[in-house]
Amino acid sequence: MTAPTQPPAATPGQPSATPGLLYSQDEEDLRSAVRALLADRADAPTVIAATESDTPYDPRMWEALATGIGAAGLLVPEKLGGQGASHREAAVVLEELGRSVAPAPYLTSAVVATETLLGLAGGGGPAAALLGELASGARTAVLAVPFATPPAGARAALTSLDGTVRGVADAAVADVLLVPTAEGLYAVEATASGVVVEPLVPLDLTRPLATLTLSGATGTLLADADASATAVRRGLLAGAGLLASEQLGIAEWCLAETVRYTRERHQFNRPVGSFQSLKHRMAQLWLEVVSARAAARNAADALAT
Repeated sequence: MTAPTQPPAATPGQPSATPGLLYSQDEEDLRSAVRALLADRADAPTVIAATESDTPYDPRMWEALATGIGAAGLLVPEKLGGQGASHREAAVVLEELGRSVAPAPYLTSAVVATETLLGLAGGGGPAAALLGELASGARTAVLAVPFATPPAGARAALTSLDGTVRGVADAAVADVLLVPTAEGLYAVEATASGVVVEPLVPLDLTRPLATLTLSGATGTLLADADASATAVRRGLLAGAGLLASEQLGIAEWCLAETVRYTRERHQFNRPVGSFQSLKHRMAQLWLEVVSARAAARNAADALAT
């Protein structure tokens, strides 16, 4: 019989080779605060009404989440005006946003744009200043690339601040557009001359998409082409990894509601959930959600370390 193997010990100063998939007490406290806020400001009728209005999300809810709870600055070090937390805490916020499908520019601004700027903020300057504004919740920013852009496939779609980028998530509600070009990464004010943001009708009405058209626009150059390419990949990688947590939240809500319905729905004077075939299906769904949780937590832990 082979003796059971132990996880490899971590080298001093290096992250552990074993990912931490469990939630800490601080993470659970953060979850409780976010869930309570969303239950009050983003229940199902409110979310449905928002998707049918011209206002993609509730500014008061975003202010409470970003500033009141401090979620907008979770990934930003304290010396730059943030909370100094990690991707694990940001993942918890996204799980709860997914659970309520609350429209909010959290993934695009507080994760992707913020992580992109973190890749440039070491030298201070405009990138660090903008990062502080995002961390405080005073402003929002989006990376002007199509939402489906994979991290490894990120390329500057524009040679300068002229051209069109389609499918940019939350562009219609952003204050600042981070535009990758062949020259480098520019910060462009959404209200600047030469900037046109045309909303699209997305499949997911809680995540508005838009076509961005630049015509002789001006902006602040944050970094040259090489540095910006690395920073953009960093931002997209964080976005892809933490998007899994948002999807996990949706899956957990779907399972919980399905189980609730099978307990309340009756046939032949019995809850339908008592039927063996449905029990097996619920068990299979639970296993799939548990596997999804492990994958999402592993991604968040890997980004954090």
